[in-house]
Amino acid sequence: MDEDPFILYVQTHGDDEPSKSATPFYLATAAAAMDMEVAIYFTMHGPTLLRKGTGDTLTAKDGGAPLQSFIKQAQDIGVRFLVCQPSLDLVDLQMDDLIEGVEMIGGAAFNDMAARADAVISF
Repeated sequence: MDEDPFILYVQTHGDDEPSKSATPFYLATAAAAMDMEVAIYFTMHGPTLLRKGTGDTLTAKDGGAPLQSFIKQAQDIGVRFLVCQPSLDLVDLQMDDLIEGVEMIGGAAFNDMAARADAVISF
């Protein structure tokens, strides 16, 4: 069993709901800073947040920091970004359309991660 707690965040909202975009990145970054193992799994419309260029223009609120600042902080501290293949198909994206550092995992791998996680938090 891992010494460090493991938190798995599940991001289902995409660029069509900007107000729901930044929180998983923010919380995941805070958890990683607390020496926790952290991953964000992007499913349903979530992968649209990882589309190249989206983070540069999308903000959670008018006048807020661009999503890219939250993405960079999370990546810099070691948060893993995981994406669901069927969800890429749902939103007409391919891995090449996404920012660097995103890993694709299947349903079995997600279920395994969720089963071993100390907490699974969904947005």
